[in-house]
Amino acid sequence: MSEHTPLTVQEMQQIVDRYIGQFKEGYFSPLAMMARLSEEVGELAREINHYYGEKPKKKDEAEKPIDMELADCMFILICFANSLGVNLEEAFYAMMDKFNTRDKDRWTRIDTE
Repeated sequence: MSEHTPLTVQEMQQIVDRYIGQFKEGYFSPLAMMARLSEEVGELAREINHYYGEKPKKKDEAEKPIDMELADCMFILICFANSLGVNLEEAFYAMMDKFNTRDKDRWTRIDTE
């Protein structure tokens, strides 16, 4: 259990913005951000392949916890959103509305009766 207080996505965006705001460089360009996100997703994929796939790690290769790889991806996604002025909470609700309307009958529901 974490000793941290739960955060909203908006609070996470604010924390990341304050962090990035300390540096003259600021946020990277959208193209650089996309490259960084691709790198982080690749690192996550590598760890997933080691944990659940058929590709064992090399003996000298350090273990990287999947939760940290997911968090790295999340950090870059938040940076990306902030740099483009995207409110991720609003985008999340819009995306869930899409799933609950357009895709509501796409998947087999668990019988709740």
